[in-house]
Formats: sequence, structure tokens, C-alpha cells
Amino acid sequence: MIIKKPSIFIYTFHPDKEILREICAGMEEEGVFYEISEQTVSDLDELSWLAANDSMLGSGIGVSETKAALQMRGIKKGHNLEAYDRPDKAKCRKLGANSARAIKKQPFK
Repeated sequence: MIIKKPSIFIYTFHPDKEILREICAGMEEEGVFYEISEQTVSDLDELSWLAANDSMLGSGIGVSETKAALQMRGIKKGHNLEAYDRPDKAKCRKLGANSARAIKKQPFK
């Protein structure tokens, strides 16, 4: 029997490696597991919405090239909690941390 850990899903389409690394670092700082999956969809809203709805925890991140967004299950597609185009290192870490904080019911950074 294979049992998966509850994780935040990160769905990507040709992601900028630095952006992805910093988002993951933000989640690691909060102690939450994540899974990265390359997708064929390039639309950022679609990626983040699918990730949130597929995640057991209800929190998902989409990364399309140099864009990144945080979404939660139950929120309409296109209404991301946070979204950035070419975010700097600090914004990427904050996005990852806030994704984890959302499921831990802690205030966002």
C-alpha cells in the first residue's frame, strides 16, 4: 500500500528555476511538505486552481515560466490569493511560506 503525505501541490509549466527554488524554501521554512508536478497547461490561473483542488490540503501554487500564484480550494479560478510576474527572491519565499501558513491557519507574512 502506498500512502502519500498530505502536501501542497506546485503545478508548473517551464518554471524559472530560481523562482521555484525560493517558493519551495519558503514552504520548507514552515515545515510543510510539497510536491512539484510539470503540467502541459501554461495558464497561471489554471495551474494554481488545479493544484489547490488536487491537493489534499487545499492549497496550491502555480508557476508558469516567470509568473507564480497561490490559490486555495473553494476560491474561484482567477481569484488567486497572491500572484506575481517576475517576483524577487523575497516575494517567492513569502508566497511559499503563505501557502503553508494558510493550511496551518496562521497569519500571512
